[in-house]
Amino acid sequence: MIEAHALDAWTRMAARHGIAFRNATILGGFAAPLFLWLAGLSVVLSASGVARRQGSRAAGVSRVFKRGVEILLLAYLFRLQAFIVSPGNSPLMLFRVDILNVMGPAIAVAALVWGVSASPGVLVALYAALAAATAMAAPLVREWPLVDALPFWLQWYVRPAGEFTNFTLFPWAGFVFAGGAVGVLLAPVGEAARERMLNAAFAVAGVLLVALGFYTAALPSLYHASSFWTSSPTYFAIRVGVMMVALAVLYLLAALASRAGVRLMWLEAFGRHSLFVYWIHVELVYGYATWIFHHRLPLWGTFTAYALFSVAMYWAVRFEERVLDKRRPQPPVGAPAPQATPA
Repeated sequence: MIEAHALDAWTRMAARHGIAFRNATILGGFAAPLFLWLAGLSVVLSASGVARRQGSRAAGVSRVFKRGVEILLLAYLFRLQAFIVSPGNSPLMLFRVDILNVMGPAIAVAALVWGVSASPGVLVALYAALAAATAMAAPLVREWPLVDALPFWLQWYVRPAGEFTNFTLFPWAGFVFAGGAVGVLLAPVGEAARERMLNAAFAVAGVLLVALGFYTAALPSLYHASSFWTSSPTYFAIRVGVMMVALAVLYLLAALASRAGVRLMWLEAFGRHSLFVYWIHVELVYGYATWIFHHRLPLWGTFTAYALFSVAMYWAVRFEERVLDKRRPQPPVGAPAPQATPA
């Protein structure tokens, strides 16, 4: 996520034509799908955890649905902050559709879907069908005449509108639903052997999805207008497949690190505070704080600055954790310490 924004904001125009910049752009392009996909995965883990602790599936649905609404409200608060901190933009930019504007509603819908059934098979089928339908509908809704009848700020959620739309619900919300399908399979896992088999299955399924995506991309398009890199269902399938393989690879790396007695604390910290990192780094990368870098660095300079900036973000996370620890209520003297909760 940081790499994608630093590459876009800091690299000078003359350095944007080589193979290295192209590959770095493709790599950075996986940040947004991962952010959404992991949010969908977390929806199911969170709802399942709440339902297990409180003995009520309705409580799990309510908790996660409220979180989705909260993220949507935070999206508008984030735009207000950007409008104040970096003055000069049109007030219409307050309605700009960014990734949080997509993540919030998608999480709310995913929470409602989770409450439909307690059957893992039914939930996986529902989430997979929603993900596929959202991806398949993307090229169609962008040309749908009825979209013109919507208020302009709602149109921006459906079809791109230049600087007012970074993300649209179609196909981006589909990544949340695809992550939900994986979360359903992960939620009840308890035994280590079953967890290993499940992650191996994710890797195989991911490879098959990537192969299917490339195969269908070579066929004549079903749509009157579709762009492979933005609205194509084939690229959607490829990205979901890559993320499933990446999840299995990270599971393997985590297992090897555990055997070696190594704890990936920096990765865990970034994961726990991904929203916090997103919130502060976007304004720092694009705002006045780094204006001297904007479109002025060679590619090697961008990567150097990106590495240093990532270290700074890590220490910002550690500082934020210490602040939260001080604000968190402490148990009375003599009371048993609370049990650690797995991520």
